[in-house]
Amino acid sequence: MFKPSLLTLAISSAVSGVFLFPNAALAQEEVAANNKSLEVIEVTATRRSGSVQNAPLNITALDADIMKDQNISELADVARWVPGLTITDQGGRSGSPIIVRGLNTNSSGPSSDGGTVSTYINEIPVSVDMRLVDIERVEVLIGPQGTLYGAGTLGGAIRYMLKEPELDFTSLEVYGDMFQTQESDSLGGEGGFIVNLPIIEDELAVRASLNVYEDPGFIDYAYTVREPGVSLPDPDWSNADEVNNNIKNVEDANGETTTTGRISVRWKPSETFEGTLNYFYQNQDSEGRSIVHYNSLNDDNGLSDIVGKYESAYRYEEPREKEDQLLSLELKADLGFAELVSATGISSFDADGQRDQTDLLIRLDYGYEEFPAFSSFTREIEEEDTFTQEIRLVSQSDSDFNWIVGGFYNKIETDASSKEFTPGFGDFAVENFGASQSRPDQLEYFSVDRTEITESALFGEVGYQVTEKLDVTLGMRLYQYDVESESAVDFPLFNTLFDDAAPDAISLNFEKNEADDNGSLFKFNAKYQFTNSVMGYVTVSEGFRIGGSNGLAPCPDPLPANQAGCGSPEEMLYDADTTTNYELGLKSTWFRSQLHFNAALFNIDWDDAQIAGATDVGQLPYLSNAGSANAKGIEISTRAILSDSFSVYATYAYTKAELTSDAPFLFNADGTDGAEDGDRLPGSPEHQFSMGVNYQTDIFSDKTLDINYGLTAQSDVITRVGLHDNGETLPGYSLSNISAKLTADEWSTTLYVDNLFNKYAVTSVRRSDADITTANGADIQRNYGHYINRPLTVGVKFNYKFEI
Repeated sequence: MFKPSLLTLAISSAVSGVFLFPNAALAQEEVAANNKSLEVIEVTATRRSGSVQNAPLNITALDADIMKDQNISELADVARWVPGLTITDQGGRSGSPIIVRGLNTNSSGPSSDGGTVSTYINEIPVSVDMRLVDIERVEVLIGPQGTLYGAGTLGGAIRYMLKEPELDFTSLEVYGDMFQTQESDSLGGEGGFIVNLPIIEDELAVRASLNVYEDPGFIDYAYTVREPGVSLPDPDWSNADEVNNNIKNVEDANGETTTTGRISVRWKPSETFEGTLNYFYQNQDSEGRSIVHYNSLNDDNGLSDIVGKYESAYRYEEPREKEDQLLSLELKADLGFAELVSATGISSFDADGQRDQTDLLIRLDYGYEEFPAFSSFTREIEEEDTFTQEIRLVSQSDSDFNWIVGGFYNKIETDASSKEFTPGFGDFAVENFGASQSRPDQLEYFSVDRTEITESALFGEVGYQVTEKLDVTLGMRLYQYDVESESAVDFPLFNTLFDDAAPDAISLNFEKNEADDNGSLFKFNAKYQFTNSVMGYVTVSEGFRIGGSNGLAPCPDPLPANQAGCGSPEEMLYDADTTTNYELGLKSTWFRSQLHFNAALFNIDWDDAQIAGATDVGQLPYLSNAGSANAKGIEISTRAILSDSFSVYATYAYTKAELTSDAPFLFNADGTDGAEDGDRLPGSPEHQFSMGVNYQTDIFSDKTLDINYGLTAQSDVITRVGLHDNGETLPGYSLSNISAKLTADEWSTTLYVDNLFNKYAVTSVRRSDADITTANGADIQRNYGHYINRPLTVGVKFNYKFEI
């Protein structure tokens, strides 16, 4: 549990710099005499350049130095330092859920993301969890950002800001990292280079980087079948010979190899015009899920007694390779009265993966479990191509009025297919079920889905300086979207076994669905400057996420007696959902820029919340809407320089998120055990806390030693809305990191320890234990499991940078 004493520490640490340490003021004055102050982090989240402290919204910006100090290398690491943001790291195999301010109705597994937060590389929306290599900063905008950022920002937006090419100096940076994770049998590592090269001084420059990350993994797939369709996936677990003849152990099966690279060309022929061409590439080759079956299998299965804390019981390895590419062109022109910005992006995403599908087919109760050697796996291929264009004008005059006006267009084309294979079952059906013939490929299920989504919008903001202290801004976005989809499903193995189809026959009859909508989003913001260093703001803002088609074939009437996968009329389409945020914020700087203290109170209403589910016929994934919900709370962040050697950073967030209307059909079609008004939403903690401490001193005359300690903690998380449908409560936990960094003029080396006390924590679940206690073949199912955090990891980094 998240202990009350830790919560007390969280709150007191967040406000102590202002209220609880009178001696700190004296310390600050002493430091001020040395002209040392907190770094000013510039952001462009409001589409204008300004500091975090001057931006009248809840924004957290982590720059390159902070990320190095706390060993932040991916988005899940960022979330631990951003109040109100929850990202459950589920490894590279599947996208980790992104939840802001508790806005989530799904389980805490991979489907929790749901698209409530948009991610950007510079100006272009791209759904990618990128390695944080050669990044200037990460900007996290908390709260709906619909007017400036558009669809998918119900909860907020995350921006990866790349370091741009420098026009006036040449630099080469090389770096490396070698680490050992407890429970892993191999060393991991990361390495790469960054080069900045002016071609024409002060006019044209190129910047390029390449990074390779090798994580060997720490979870064993210890119970995979040796020969699919022949080996028994559930042998007599008390018979060692029978187990060894049928089962193999794949060690460290959740590792990954990720290659990230980019090249940027910046051209600035004059003071009034510049353009930057970026190409970004990332290939992530993942070996499996970071999920274990320790204490999560049916008690009647002998396997449950032998599965270890770092073991998965899946029957197949689950590799997945993902490739992201982005080509973008950003142009800026100073027109005098305004800055003209054009951002064009062409991006693509490709994925090819395999996963264990045995449990789904067992639950469908078609008799598969009667085959002793039955097991099944799925091969999934996804392709996505996106074109984005935004043009905006941002005023630059010194008048009391300022404004932004722009247009946005986005087109996404996706093509996905899923194939389920049941090795050996066709031959078993011929011998035991009277089937006439089998299929060589044993292809049991085949689906294809194609979707085209176009979104267009006009947006703008108008600001007015009412007095020297009061500024008011109004924003609006007019949007329209169209969704066209087609899908087809076939059951080739059944058709071959019992309907005399050819052994290689596939029949796909595509069904088309369309959806469209248009609407408007509004924003009101008032900023009041109480003093030069204390600012308050109030915001009312809206966000939305597009609706669309689930791409399902409609169910025939009557339903066929054989296998089927289709949608009922209420499962075909889903509506857009919207959020309205009411926020009151404070940003303040004290003791001559020695202390920052920021806080925000918020209340968010969420209407027609989209949820993920499975169709009644065939258990196909689909989206629907689940009524209304609300999230309210407080978020606090503070940074302070306590002395010439010590600086601290702390955050705290409290979030209460719950349904505000009944959702009787959230878990099943008959409305039994549905969710109710007042039920807590799943996937995120009510309390979050983080604290970082830096000690810096000079040693060896010309070198600097930095010692960094980081603590992140959270309270418990529930896995299903209101703990219905066999939901469970995952205990809260805290993690500690520590590092020592030695820096010289051109090089640095860092010794670090992550998860210092080797905390074993369950971060989320896959499915529900209801599936293993009530469904057909419950004693042999393994679909329910726990995602866990990374064990203690010790590593050493080096960095060398040469500049001319």
